[in-house]
Amino acid sequence: MTGTPSIQKLSLFALTAMVVGSMVGSGIFSLPRTFGIATGPFGAIFAWCIAGGGMYTLARVFQALAERKPELDAGVYAYAKEGFGDYPGFLSAFGYWIGSCIGNVSYWVLIKSTLGAFFPVFGDGNTVTAIIVASIGIWLFHFMILRGVQQAAAINTIVTVAKIVPILVFIVILIVSFNADMFRGNFWGGVGMPDKGLFEQIRATMLVTVFVFLGIEGASVYSRYAKERAHVGAATLLGFAIVTSLMVLVTMLPYAVLLRAEIAGMRQPSMATVLEAVVGHWGAIFVSIGLLVSVLGAYLAWSLICAEVLSAAGRTRDMPALFGKENANKVPAAALWLTNVIVQLFVISTYWSQDAFALMLNLTSVMSLIPFFLVAAYGLLLVRRGETYEKSSSERTRDTIFAGIAVIYTLFLIYSAGMKFLLLSLILYAPGTALYFWARLEQKARVFTAVEWGIFIAAAVGAAVGIHGLATGYITI
Repeated sequence: MTGTPSIQKLSLFALTAMVVGSMVGSGIFSLPRTFGIATGPFGAIFAWCIAGGGMYTLARVFQALAERKPELDAGVYAYAKEGFGDYPGFLSAFGYWIGSCIGNVSYWVLIKSTLGAFFPVFGDGNTVTAIIVASIGIWLFHFMILRGVQQAAAINTIVTVAKIVPILVFIVILIVSFNADMFRGNFWGGVGMPDKGLFEQIRATMLVTVFVFLGIEGASVYSRYAKERAHVGAATLLGFAIVTSLMVLVTMLPYAVLLRAEIAGMRQPSMATVLEAVVGHWGAIFVSIGLLVSVLGAYLAWSLICAEVLSAAGRTRDMPALFGKENANKVPAAALWLTNVIVQLFVISTYWSQDAFALMLNLTSVMSLIPFFLVAAYGLLLVRRGETYEKSSSERTRDTIFAGIAVIYTLFLIYSAGMKFLLLSLILYAPGTALYFWARLEQKARVFTAVEWGIFIAAAVGAAVGIHGLATGYITI
């Protein structure tokens, strides 16, 4: 990191660390069990090809937009607004922000669940003690970040390097322990597991793959801090390549050391229990320490991203102007306060959840789908118009292909999420529109166009259906 206290700049390495730090969080440590429940190695190969290929095209869309629209330096939210108008832009910012807040809750749940394997008072991460300790952690991080983005980003770079080590050790040990006969036995689904079609197996893995890929846009969100604009796209692709390799190995290698039924029945974080089964109790301790470092680092990165997204929308007056203001350390203080209040409320709500980690993981993923779809659609819109492609027909053709595939992929993810989580997401989207009303009243501007009224009414009806489903027991959490 370079620059003066008033103008903070991030190098390519720091931006890449931001992407890796954002992506390598709690999700990678839960992959063995999550995939073990859903599918065997054969289905996992297809799932990662779809997820990796889809997310690669989305990464290329982010890279192209960073290079061709450098003035849009608020990332996910700015692209949606530029392409589709004020209210869709707001929904993108709000969905991305609230989803990131829920993701931060999943980090605290997994931290306490990990400690629960050694200290039963933490249970599965949603006991009273777990909630109290998580609450203390939320506000300790809050006041550290208030001291300055530069200091927090520097810590994130260090943590990113440190937390990769346990994951690499896990991969090396399982490669050494690789049992080809075990892998072959599990390959088509294994013994004692439900017989599902390949499509349903793949569909069951899609939300978790979204969760573990969240953060791929981290460099885009922080593009205004980049030392050089070209570093934004490069950091996105570098981070994607590093993390995808790690995730595929963490998913596939356990099938070569344990039966799929054993993997599916393991306690989360399942990476720790897999290593414990291979090398003994020290393996669980080693991975658990790595998880704590990893998740705390990811929590730091996502706290920064949450506040930055809300702040960017406040600066452009698409959220209330209050959230665009910065303190003396150049930190969007009001945005950070609201972010952590929301995180705190969701942490408290986990007390009533049957499976708090799975709920928060899936809800985080589904809240990101609309923002990602709008980014992909804007990328496609840009190339269809030919805007910024006047002298480059070959690049236009290439980017049309990437953006087209990204649109299809994000639509498939929305379908895969299922009605339950789509309705739960609308329960958050509809009342969140109150922030949009506030911002429009500040500007004395018309609240909705005719099309935007239609979008709002559809969201409100969906939210009402979701609330009815919760009240009647049709939807369970």
